[in-house]
Order: sequence, then structure tokens, then C-alpha cells
Amino acid sequence: MFAAIKEQHKGVDVCINNAGLAHPELLLNGKTSGWKNMMDVNVLALSICTREAYQSMKERNVDDGHIVNINGMCGHRVITNPDLHFYTATKYAVTALTEGLRQGLRAENSHIRATCISPGLVETEFLSRFYKDNPNKAAGAYSAYKSLEVTDVANAVTYVLSAPPHVQIGDVQMQGTEQV
Repeated sequence: MFAAIKEQHKGVDVCINNAGLAHPELLLNGKTSGWKNMMDVNVLALSICTREAYQSMKERNVDDGHIVNINGMCGHRVITNPDLHFYTATKYAVTALTEGLRQGLRAENSHIRATCISPGLVETEFLSRFYKDNPNKAAGAYSAYKSLEVTDVANAVTYVLSAPPHVQIGDVQMQGTEQV
């Protein structure tokens, strides 16, 4: 993927890591294959893309790039749904990786910025896929709160990318409001 980007566009100036998935695999009896899949996508793939984006920027002396990790509120707190506990662990890893990236860039005297965007529940196909065997559970999750919309997350990304070069936005945490 990064070779094609280099060939077509010379390289990466902005990387937005937005891949993520979850399986309802409990900590007490979940399937190892589901855990590995979540780690591979939510942690390892994000880390690989981050590394490749940074290397692309470094090769071309891009010192004003930006790496944005779409995380989630699960990366900052453990909710009481046991179906999501392993997924939550992967999102905590994204929080740690983004902070580690920020520290590493600072140690390199780089002006490349790193940001987490951490939305709560967003109206997407995520829950219908997660609860594919129980559509009522997915629908119930959306009834308690006014969910965020995809455009809310896109607006947050636009906001951090448009910040002046001297402004480092570490994390944007956002969530919908309770239904009244």
C-alpha cells in the first residue's frame, strides 16, 4: 500500500489510522483467534501504518506531517459490557501508542504531530457487525444515547489538521448526549 502511495503521490504527509474491529470474545472464555484478529487490526496494523507513514515523511524531509489515530472512548475507560473488554484493551493500546509516538517524535526533534480522536458511540455498522447474532442488542445500544455521526468524527479530524503548526492536540474525546 505504501509503495503504491509513494509511486502515485510521492509519499504520505498525513496518515489517518481508522481501521478497527471487535468480536464479542469474553476474557474468561473467548476465542484466541478473535483476540488475535483484534490485536492484528487494532494494534499491529495501526503501528505498521504509523511506522511507514513516518518513514515516508522522514525520507522526504516532511517535518509538518500529522498522524491521527481514530481511537475511542474505550481507550480511556473500561465500560461494564464484558463483550467489549478485550476490544477495550486494544483501544487502551492505541492511547499508549499515540503518546509513545508523540514522545518519540519529540525525541527526534520532529514537528510531525500525533493525535488521538476518541469518539464514543458512533452511528455506523460497527455494532450490527459486532452483534450480528443479536440485532436487538445492537439496536438497544443506540437507544440510550444520541449517537455521534460520522461527520462529527470527520469534523474533529478536520479541526486537528487545521490547527496551526505550533498547536499539538493530543486527544479529542467526544461522545453523544443522553436521550431525554
